[in-house]
Amino acid sequence: MERKSQNRTRIVGIRLTDAEFNTLEQRWRESTNRKISDYLRSVLLSKPIIKSFRNKSIDESMIMLIQLRNELNAIGGNLNQAVKKLHTFPPHADLKAWMLNQQLQNKILSNKLVEIKTLIQKMGEAWLL
Repeated sequence: MERKSQNRTRIVGIRLTDAEFNTLEQRWRESTNRKISDYLRSVLLSKPIIKSFRNKSIDESMIMLIQLRNELNAIGGNLNQAVKKLHTFPPHADLKAWMLNQQLQNKILSNKLVEIKTLIQKMGEAWLL
């Protein structure tokens, strides 16, 4: 079976005013088409045009979640540094018990940080769609 060529060989030229072009460009940018030529073909051939959609209410939440993620990373880093520094002190019975408790707390915090980061990542991926 012979396949027909899909090469586009015909050129259509059109002149627009600046205002018309700006309107066209704005509508193209609101669509999911990557190229203005694809957008124009869809319009001219009466094909459906899919407009991009972004849930703007999530935008503020994402900004806050990103800040929260950064703060949690800083807290986790600070906690790790504190525990490492404690390991340099001479052994003492009370200090050893405290260190073990801090290690346990650090492990709990680390697990929670992983959960929160995973949740933020999933929300970010949903936001970008």
